[in-house]
Amino acid sequence: MTHLDRALDRRTVLTMTGAGALATLAGCIGSSDEDDEAPSTPDESESGSGDDGPLTDYDYTAPPPIVDLHEQGYESTLKTVPARHQLVADGAEGGPITLEEVWAFQADDHAPSVPGPIYRVPEGETVELTYENTEHNHDHTLHVHAVNKSWHDDGAPDTTGHEMVHPGESGIYTIEADVPGTHFYHCHVQTDTHLEMGMYGIFHVIPEDREKPDREYFLTIRDWDTRLHDQYAGGDSEYDPVDRRTDTYTINGRCAPTTFHPELGTPLIVEEGERVRLHVVNAGYDSHPFHTHRHRFQTVRKDGGRIDPVARHDEDVVTIGPAERYTIEFDADAEPGLYPVHCHKVDHVTNQGVYAGGMLTSIVYESAMETEEFAAVMDEAGFEG
Repeated sequence: MTHLDRALDRRTVLTMTGAGALATLAGCIGSSDEDDEAPSTPDESESGSGDDGPLTDYDYTAPPPIVDLHEQGYESTLKTVPARHQLVADGAEGGPITLEEVWAFQADDHAPSVPGPIYRVPEGETVELTYENTEHNHDHTLHVHAVNKSWHDDGAPDTTGHEMVHPGESGIYTIEADVPGTHFYHCHVQTDTHLEMGMYGIFHVIPEDREKPDREYFLTIRDWDTRLHDQYAGGDSEYDPVDRRTDTYTINGRCAPTTFHPELGTPLIVEEGERVRLHVVNAGYDSHPFHTHRHRFQTVRKDGGRIDPVARHDEDVVTIGPAERYTIEFDADAEPGLYPVHCHKVDHVTNQGVYAGGMLTSIVYESAMETEEFAAVMDEAGFEG
């Protein structure tokens, strides 16, 4: 039994004691100013790893920061650091649930995060991403989907013959922001392991003709086999990529109820009448039917490509395959309240079979944040404020 298994067994006991506000909400079934300060370190006796204590003493990850490259000379430095990552945070219902080892991208002076930093750059610019492999003991590269770069900067050493960045070395990747829209980046060394360990993120090229929405969020959805993390942390699990078994589902690296936490998760906070834009990237192995309650949206971009307005239509479910990117827009025109957003493979809205959890968050109207219902959800998310 892995450390995550033991933690989730404890969560099963806890959630059996009452219905819970989050389960009620689900049963009805990365914003631009997100703080990147690392969360405080939980008491190790409550790390979700059972009586044996935690397997590692790494620092904990923070939520992914948004890095506007035009504000720092179109340059950034990335590192990879081993870290611990909380799927369900300390103080949340059923938590904490912790991955004892992930490989987190760290941009500049920001805290390490899983997913990695959300890079934003205006269309037409050229950026230099320096990868410094000074904090890790594995070879790595950086591969960015869609945008133009030389074959030396493609970051796929198995097929291009280009050198990996070895421990203690650094390399520079020159990337042209010539394809507007939302893209995906990740390490391309032993991708079945390195991406799985957390080395992925969003690269967003701001279109020249962009019409600014009232709200804009970046979401990375992902399915995990947590045996890999237990194995690298020194546990007794054995991971086999040929026999991969998904047991965890996240939005921006968190499971519900931590997805609802306004500092650690990504609740979609809106005001009545606003135009809302979501960029959704699938960084996992499975396809996920992404569903919004009450709000019909239109897909305006797919893998960066603009969808002509005559080809758009109202919908409330879009299936997102591995590495696909969808940009969707909707109007906040519902009765103010809390409306779930989730994968509609309903077993993906669980934490090891415990409902509700996993790949679930919510559209939250600001005027509903004074209600008893919202307070109950925040209590389950472990938010005090």
